[in-house]
Amino acid sequence: MTEHTQILVDKSDGVATITLNRPEKMNAYTRTMGAEIMAAMDDIDADDTVRAVIFTGAGDRAYCAGADLTPESGGQIFSDGAEVESLSDERVRDGGGRLTLRLFESKKPLISACNGVAVGVGATMQLAMDIRLASAHARYGFVFARRGIVPEAASSWFLPRIVGISQALEWCYSGRVFDAEEAKSGGLVRTIHAPEDLLHAAQSIAREIADNTSAISVSMTRAMMWRMMNADHPMEAHKIDSRAIYRLSRGTDAQEGIASFLEKRDPVYPGKVSEDMPDFYPWWSEREYE
Repeated sequence: MTEHTQILVDKSDGVATITLNRPEKMNAYTRTMGAEIMAAMDDIDADDTVRAVIFTGAGDRAYCAGADLTPESGGQIFSDGAEVESLSDERVRDGGGRLTLRLFESKKPLISACNGVAVGVGATMQLAMDIRLASAHARYGFVFARRGIVPEAASSWFLPRIVGISQALEWCYSGRVFDAEEAKSGGLVRTIHAPEDLLHAAQSIAREIADNTSAISVSMTRAMMWRMMNADHPMEAHKIDSRAIYRLSRGTDAQEGIASFLEKRDPVYPGKVSEDMPDFYPWWSEREYE
């Protein structure tokens, strides 16, 4: 496992916890942090012992206070400092978008435990996660218009799909910071918890997944749900549903699911995401930056 300098990674009993770890800077985001999260996700996706992933921030002030506006390396803050001839140049790509696209590709369910301030990329990185919980102290802000830029990290795709177009536009137009109650009423977060209960609540959800479900079923469900959001007809979902049911119903996990139910015992699913996904997975073509 790679040694990290700006995140902590803990794996315990089927659940991985990634902690953004720059508390002295309110866990402000850097290119190094982004690279470390992506490397950790590569390791987690390849590790069949990990069934779910929790993200949180170190300390009690912030989940992530956005991009570090005073980076130690100097240079451009929001983008690469190089001058390019073509906007299709890889150096133009937004670092936050690289991260959320990697999270989008995750084979494991992702749970956000937002323990404090989450603005800019601190808010947008959570949009690619599946379940978002908030501390009562959490604060969110899509503050880009107040910094002279635009929403990043592919949030113009994620945010309207999560909260609806009108709410997404209001939050991004104003750039204001809002509290956990507004985040919940707007559909951004599932539940609000006392700070001392937040991680326990996230772990309870992760445990429910880890202890009761097939890893292959969950991984397929995640891919199907996210990727069907852009389908132009329910027939597209029917095609994938049918293929998945046909293949998985003949697998060892389905046999174990039926047997454990009939025998009234806890299931022990043998399938591994690393090697037992159905033969038509992935059914999509990877998109290129161009």
